Amino acid sequence: RRFGDDDYILETGLVADVALIHAWKSDHEGNLIYRKTARNFNPMMATAARMTVAEVELLVPDGSLDPDAVHTSGIFVNKIVHVMDLEKRIEQRTVRSREMEIG
Repeated sequence: RRFGDDDYILETGLVADVALIHAWKSDHEGNLIYRKTARNFNPMMATAARMTVAEVELLVPDGSLDPDAVHTSGIFVNKIVHVMDLEKRIEQRTVRSREMEIG
């Protein structure tokens, strides 16, 4: 494709069928707020998928989220799953015993 005086080769974008994402807070419309490292890829995956399912820790009433704090608009979210009492597990615990400590 030609832009101005330059020729470019364009590739089609990657589209996922389903995106399963985790959000910290959401309203009933699907506006999502992420915490910490969840902000790295979740917003992009929510916009790149045909269907987005959001697992949410806190579900708040509509209108209670600050619009400037919303990371993903509800237009990209198809389903919301409210998960109460979420247990966050450490995948592999690597600690050494007291006998191995150098004193």
